[in-house]
Amino acid sequence: MTTRAPFAADPYSHGGREFGGNAALGKITGSESRGPRTDFQRDRDRIIHSMSFRRLKSKTQVFISPEGDHYRTRLTHSIEVAQIGRVLARALGLDEDLTEALCLAHDLGHPPFGHAGESALSEAMARHGGFCHNAQALRTVMRLESPYPEHDGLNLTWDLLEGLAKHNGPVAAPNWALAELDEAFPLDLGTWPSIEAQIAAVSDDIAYDNHDIDDGLRAGFLDLDDLLQLDFLADQWRAVERRFPNAPRDRQLRELIRDQIGLMVNDVLQHTREMTKGMGSVAEVRDAGRQLAGFSPEMREHERRLKAFMYERLYYHPEQVSAAERARDVVARLFAAYSQDAGLMPPEWRAKLPEQDPQRSRVIADFIAGMSDRFAMQACETIYGERPRGLINV
Repeated sequence: MTTRAPFAADPYSHGGREFGGNAALGKITGSESRGPRTDFQRDRDRIIHSMSFRRLKSKTQVFISPEGDHYRTRLTHSIEVAQIGRVLARALGLDEDLTEALCLAHDLGHPPFGHAGESALSEAMARHGGFCHNAQALRTVMRLESPYPEHDGLNLTWDLLEGLAKHNGPVAAPNWALAELDEAFPLDLGTWPSIEAQIAAVSDDIAYDNHDIDDGLRAGFLDLDDLLQLDFLADQWRAVERRFPNAPRDRQLRELIRDQIGLMVNDVLQHTREMTKGMGSVAEVRDAGRQLAGFSPEMREHERRLKAFMYERLYYHPEQVSAAERARDVVARLFAAYSQDAGLMPPEWRAKLPEQDPQRSRVIADFIAGMSDRFAMQACETIYGERPRGLINV
């Protein structure tokens, strides 16, 4: 059993919750009638049971509205990130539940059609403060997802919210959404977050770097010979061929993906252990002034080259670009329609729609950001009388 690291987040002594339930006194908060769970376990469970999490099953990861059942969505991607995060957290002696919760929640702010939808909302919201999926994830769990009678939001712990806000590092210039939330419940945006949050961020990188290769090869958008121009991938491929010379090509490719994930995970473990030597508390982690968990410099360079390759060959593939343009048009048309006629929105959204901008447009953006790909296309068809075409690219 792995010894708990002295710098691991403590579910019995965390930063409290926005609406009561401060755990600084060292006791489990919440109703024991709902099970003996730590506060970080409650965070994870609240995320899993949320409608926002369920909607990720129909939100784009790489391919928009794929016809095949084997391609990843935001939901399956988030689950895969959580699996990698738990492995890393356990090996490093971190709090697995906080790490898992951060991994599961990290994409809750993504609008329909992934980055294409975000681009459209950013443009539509340019005069009203803009749109950022990371800030929207915080807005979702703190204000929009509200199943409880006494307060808005899921009322997650400070440690979870802090990790979501800055899992990629300190936030020097928060946009309006994050600034509002930080004012209501200060998240110490100028420092690095817990190691658990840093592990969640690198787990995201490991998952999509490798699983996007898997999906890209399956869709025929990537070619193995092109991938093998990357020497570190070519080395792994030759090792796979030596171990399994008679295996079918598709099984060899899946073995390559597994090997790459294992290589990256082991690199993160070794580098993070070196960087955290002598760290005695989570407070020291936040005061360190630098990233402590992540890839070694050598692996970071490999990963940078892989990302550049993926942008060139997959994310900016002509078919991807064409589908993204159509997806942006769907989101833009929805925003324009709701802005011109609020009667097109469901009654519960109309009831809370402010009269004036920027608040009015921000609520419209909240509504659209929560849509799944499928719901956005159905809404566009209902309003404009024609189902959007050209969005299915695999």
